[in-house]
Amino acid sequence: DNLPSSIGHKWLFGPINSPTVLNAKFNLAQFWDGRAKDLKEQAKGPIANPMEMASNHELAVSILQSIPEYVQWFKEVYKDENITIDNVADAISAFEETLTTPNSRFDLWLRGYDRISQEEQEGYELFKSKGCIICHNGFGVGGTSFQKFGIAKPYDKDTQTLGRYNVTKDEKYKYVFKVPLLRNIELTAPYFHDASTWNLNEAVNTMAEYQLGVTLPESETNKIVAFLKTLTGDQPEIIFPILPPSTAITPKPNRN
Repeated sequence: DNLPSSIGHKWLFGPINSPTVLNAKFNLAQFWDGRAKDLKEQAKGPIANPMEMASNHELAVSILQSIPEYVQWFKEVYKDENITIDNVADAISAFEETLTTPNSRFDLWLRGYDRISQEEQEGYELFKSKGCIICHNGFGVGGTSFQKFGIAKPYDKDTQTLGRYNVTKDEKYKYVFKVPLLRNIELTAPYFHDASTWNLNEAVNTMAEYQLGVTLPESETNKIVAFLKTLTGDQPEIIFPILPPSTAITPKPNRN
């Protein structure tokens, strides 16, 4: 959403920068702290979060159950007379799995097409030789591990967000976060869990300083950023449907 944190119930801002939903299927877990093992589990969270949708699973299901079209659609897919929160989450996750960005110029180059420049290829070599690839690897170029933010030196911009510690309650996981995906990174500013920078060059330099313990020359930063921009792929086309109307028995919104 290109915001430092997403807007939720009563225009409240969330406590952390929302990860992109694009390519989320390639993450080893969901949320920065990995508290959801997959997209289906993640989909249940915002519904009941008081700062996001401020609802609950029972109310969400009862709203859908009150609308005949939804009842019919769920029955066709899940063969169940009653809608369940598990089926709702499964349907949402099935949609999210379609939100991928294939056919980036880097993908095409890997397939043998001449689609990246000399500068971009040099950036790719730097990305590997400097050590970025240690964490940012796999199909999503990230999302495959949890790492401490501030390996080479303590990260002093945000000491409030505890990361994976919130899940494990183990001290060694303080300030440990899921490594973000770099596919489509050009389009998903601001960066990091705390949204501390909007500039991709600054983000690369921050990673070099705090994770690798090096200061990159401007020329090397520019080359790495040029490579990262080759990871922008085809954007998914989303056609918004006309939703079925509510009925007389549909629970009414609570303005409080």
